[in-house]
Amino acid sequence: MQETLPTVTLDITPDTAPAIFRGAGLGQYFEHIRASVNEAPDLSTKRGRDRIASLAAQVSRSKTAVERPGREYLKSIKALPKLIETELREFADMCDLLRDEVRRPLTEWEAEQARIEGERKAAEAAAALALQVETDHEIALLMDREIDRQREEARRAAEQAQREHEARIAREAAERAEADAAARVAAELAEAGRREAEAKLAAERAQREQQEAERRALEAEARAEREKVEATERAEQARAAAIEQERQRVEAAQREQAAEQARREADVQHKRAINTAAMRALVEHAGLTDEQAKATIVAIARGQVGNVSIRY
Repeated sequence: MQETLPTVTLDITPDTAPAIFRGAGLGQYFEHIRASVNEAPDLSTKRGRDRIASLAAQVSRSKTAVERPGREYLKSIKALPKLIETELREFADMCDLLRDEVRRPLTEWEAEQARIEGERKAAEAAAALALQVETDHEIALLMDREIDRQREEARRAAEQAQREHEARIAREAAERAEADAAARVAAELAEAGRREAEAKLAAERAQREQQEAERRALEAEARAEREKVEATERAEQARAAAIEQERQRVEAAQREQAAEQARREADVQHKRAINTAAMRALVEHAGLTDEQAKATIVAIARGQVGNVSIRY
């Protein structure tokens, strides 16, 4: 096995820092650490396992030896901006105080000049104000006289307007009274005309209604006469129809009776012929006498001989 290499150490100062921290600048130190632990101890022996633990601890020590001074340097450069800011601020404040101290005589002179100028302007303004007050007073006197004149004219105009207003009111009242009277007369005339027209219309309506009633009465009388004649005609027609219907019924009954009589007679003749033929057959084939054959046929026809019948 290789012998343990010494732990890597790193001295970081403001002079060496730029050369170390230049981007992957610590790579050479890492490669040195890697080379120092490039071994393959026998894991199956205690000595080998102890060697592995020792190599790992050596890596940690080397890391600390490089990282600790680096962190210390980083801490110092982090505090540097605050120190610079404080010193610059103090420097600027001192310069401002010095500037104000140097300029103080000029500042005081400028303030005095400003005061003098202010007093001059105030005096000019006071004089102008006094002149303006005097001018305004004269104008006010003139305006007072003008206002008095205008007030008198306004009073006279108001009185004239009042008189004209009262006259207009009186005139309008008279006109309204005249118009109201004319309107009442016109309304009364219109009402009288309306009543007369309504009376005329009522009379005309009554006359028309009377004429209409007379016309309806005449029409009703004529209609009643027509209905009477029509009823008589209908009664006569009904009587004639009934007589004709009865005649036809009697004739039909007579025809039916005659037909029935004919049918009965034909049936009798038919049966008589069959019975005669049967009777002859009995006489001829059964050796019966005429009386016996007749009695036999009569008994069969009356159903007195069981299981024997004559087919007509």
